[in-house]
Formats: sequence, C-alpha cells, structure tokens
Amino acid sequence: MNWESRYLPPDPKMWQGRSDVPTDSCVHQHIRLLNLLTQAPEKTAEVTFAILGFKCDEGIQRELGRTGAFEGPTAIRQRLAKLPIQKPGICCIDAGNIICTDHDLETSQQALATVVSMLLKENIRPIVIGGGHEMAWGHYQGIAYAFPPHQRLGIINFDAHFDMHLMHPSHRGSASTAFYQIAEAHHVEQRHLDYNCIGIQHAGNIRQSFDTAKKYNVKYILADELHQGLQEKCFDFIDRVIDENNIIYTSLSLDVFSPAFAPGVSSIQPLGLSPWQVIPLLRQAASSGKIISYDLAEHVPRYDIDHRTAKLAAILIYEIIHHHHEPPTRRPIV
Repeated sequence: MNWESRYLPPDPKMWQGRSDVPTDSCVHQHIRLLNLLTQAPEKTAEVTFAILGFKCDEGIQRELGRTGAFEGPTAIRQRLAKLPIQKPGICCIDAGNIICTDHDLETSQQALATVVSMLLKENIRPIVIGGGHEMAWGHYQGIAYAFPPHQRLGIINFDAHFDMHLMHPSHRGSASTAFYQIAEAHHVEQRHLDYNCIGIQHAGNIRQSFDTAKKYNVKYILADELHQGLQEKCFDFIDRVIDENNIIYTSLSLDVFSPAFAPGVSSIQPLGLSPWQVIPLLRQAASSGKIISYDLAEHVPRYDIDHRTAKLAAILIYEIIHHHHEPPTRRPIV
C-alpha cells in the first residue's frame, strides 16, 4: 500500500509560541519534526511520543454527521504548542498527517495503520489526533501489525458511544463502526478481545449497540455512574485492564465531555463528563507504563467556542506525556 500518497510532512508553522520564555520551556520549543518521506523514525529517549494527525471527515460524512474534523489536527497542534513542559527528558516529535480527500476512507485507514506500525516497531508511542473516530480502525490495524497475537491487548475508550454499529451492507465502515470492525478482527485472528468503555450514555447508543457490546463481552462504565460519584469503581475498572493485559491502546473521543468543556465535536452530548472525571483515570492508565498508543478523536474546530475543545485536547496530551510511567498517586494514604 502506497502510504506516501496520503502523507503530509509536519508543518513548522503549527508550532508557534511566545519568544520571551526561557529555552525549552514550552512544547513549541521542544518538539522535533519528523518527515517520514525522508527520514526513518528513530527512538531517541526512554519514552518517545509521536504526534500523528488523521485529517479525515469521511467516516462522519457517511453517517450524515457534523463534518469539519479534517481541521482538528491543526487546531489541536496550535493549542498544544503553547503549553509548558514541566519535566526534563520528555521526547515528543511531530510525525505529520495522514489525509483523506477523495472519500476513500479505507485506503487512508491503511496508510494510518502503516505509519502507526512504523512508529511502534521503533518503540515510539503514537498520539493520533483527528479527525473522526474512524481513525480507531486504522490505528488498531497498525497495532496488530506491530504486536503478535499472544500479546494481550487491552483497549480503553473514553466515549459516550460504543462505536459498534454493524457494517453497512456495502461493507463500508464509518466513525461508528470502528470498534465493531476491531471486535470482528479479533474474532477472525483469534485474539483475545478486552474492550472497555468509560462514559457510555444510554441516550447516545441504540439498543442494538448494547446487544452487540454484550455479545463481545464489552465492559463499560456509564456516564451516569461517574456523575453519581462512583469514582472508586472507575479506578478499579482501570486497574483490571492494567493487570490483565500486556499492552494497552487508549482512545479518547472528545464527545465524551459536556459541551461546556468540548462544544467543538461531531456529536454534542448534553450529559457528558467533566475533564476532572476523566483526567485522574487517564493519569492512572498512563502511569502504568503499559499504554503503547493513544488517540484523540472527533474535534470539529468550526463549532468550537473560544478554542475550548482544542485546548482541552491539548491538555489531555499534556497529561499523557507528563504522567507516562509516573508512580500512581490516585488513592490517598489513610
């Protein structure tokens, strides 16, 4: 597959910020650019992250949803550039973008899979930013290329939706079929499926999606449970995923949040979560050291207010890179 035809090298103009701060204080001063057309990925530090954009609207367009996520990676990079770097030794590169401009979603997903696999084989942790949640299918395929079936993979998806709609009769995928496609691939390849969702809403999923989730033994935490203060249940939920798997893929759909915090998404969720219901759980998972890949999906800048959603996405990336491998501090000593 010719991934190069769907690849855009990183743009240095994305990484602008104040010039009056000390050297290496902010992300825009710290990040390295990697053009995969001319340079092979190479791990340069104990933990190396790679920002990889997935500029695509096709998965949302196929569902007649709110489009504009094509511009999500640009908006997120611009907000991330201005954030501080608090710890020495963090290595973060911008590996460019995979694009979809011709409605051929499947070829762009394959290109994403190829690049994700290239990074993972060098022990570089991708942070894929989008773009619709159809990216998850391409992202997962890259993980499957890089890791053999005997490696137990746990998936944590912070999302209001299961994204397990059955495939259209034409066999075309979309933003809402990605994790069904992943589940089916597990079945075909005889991999153990451990798919876990946090933030699921009854009003955001048709009844058949709950039936499909049950069929594949999907474990989930409802948004209702977080709103009702069952935080300890959520910590135990994350602990189980960490304990029972060798590697973890974590996905964050920005529509898991209330529009007060994330108005710029494809599917607004009035009963969505607050960032402080998600961040402690993300820190807990990141600190395990088992997460090999992340993505953030569904940012639509044209509907954003005061760049709230892009800023929140940038802060979530900040949390990921600062808490990876840190000892857990989630429970107070009593």
